[in-house]
Amino acid sequence: MTRFDLAHWDLYNARQTGRAPRQLCRDLLTRAGEGAGRQAVDLGAGSGVEATALVRAGWHVLAVDPAPGTADLVPRLVPPALRAGLEVRVATVQEALPLPSAHLVHASYALPFVPPSDFARVWEGVRGALAPGGWVGVTLFGERDEWATDLATADALTFHHEEDVGELIDGLDVLVVDEREHDGPSFGGPKHWHTFEVVARRPA
Repeated sequence: MTRFDLAHWDLYNARQTGRAPRQLCRDLLTRAGEGAGRQAVDLGAGSGVEATALVRAGWHVLAVDPAPGTADLVPRLVPPALRAGLEVRVATVQEALPLPSAHLVHASYALPFVPPSDFARVWEGVRGALAPGGWVGVTLFGERDEWATDLATADALTFHHEEDVGELIDGLDVLVVDEREHDGPSFGGPKHWHTFEVVARRPA
């Protein structure tokens, strides 16, 4: 099993089911409020922790993840009475385009795994999916992330400089750009992280 093949992600996702929703998702929910049946998209849905939080908050959620076990794993966390509010699509982010019009798009640690050759098209698809007033929250990898200098990942993942991030969110109402750099754990072992977390909104 290589570092980022689909079997790796199935194993990773299976071990994530007991954690709390990521802070990025919680921040989006605080800002966007109850879903009231509005459309949300969860890119890189993994085990379904964030998709479940969104469904519980009244959002209709499209959960996208390429891992083969996604279709079985994600619905398990959603109470049966709420599963009508969940749609699961087993696909990469680029395969999931075009996305439905949405008032919330969450992509925590998903977009960096889009290859550079596809990133511009994917980002255009994410921005194009935002309904007027819609919220987007994403994590991006910075250029000093350890994987940017790893021969196994440097050409397969997308990394951004600070000015790149500014260009990506130009024209949106930007609430948060949080740049973080630290040494810490990853599923494959310790690494140096460099990330940008962004919360923004399409003008109404």
